[in-house]
Amino acid sequence: MERAEEILRILEDNAKVSPKEIAEILDMKEEEVEEIIKKLEGEKVILKYKTLVNWEKLGVEEVYAIIDVRVNLTREKGYDDIAKRIAKFPEVHAVRLVSGEYDFQVVVKGKSLKDIAFFVAEKISTIPEVRDTVTHFVLRTYKEEGVLLFEDEEDRRLAIVP
Repeated sequence: MERAEEILRILEDNAKVSPKEIAEILDMKEEEVEEIIKKLEGEKVILKYKTLVNWEKLGVEEVYAIIDVRVNLTREKGYDDIAKRIAKFPEVHAVRLVSGEYDFQVVVKGKSLKDIAFFVAEKISTIPEVRDTVTHFVLRTYKEEGVLLFEDEEDRRLAIVP
């Protein structure tokens, strides 16, 4: 599994790296790398290849919100059952069981604040086990997936020499 882990670390950092390049980096045969990748995909260890896009630079408006959700558990419905139900909504990008005051952190995406408000009111709040929610709208993202989404501005202050 050591080789597989090394391959996964490379792909996690850059999904565009070819099996040939990975083979060169790890001093392996390209066919061996391809075989390991295919196996990891089949075992659902590799779930998806993704491109991180800075939509703000293109002027595309998207609204993200983080919804803290508190639930009441029952004998019939535990955390996993509730999380699976929430995760099935297409607006939902992530569902995490968290410690603290709330049980879940849900990350959602919509086209407007109204879309998010509708989602919370009509979909999340109507789940019988949901006790209450708090919605936090993302105003700006500075770093995503370890990547800075801003460029350092040049320091335009004049140097003062004594």
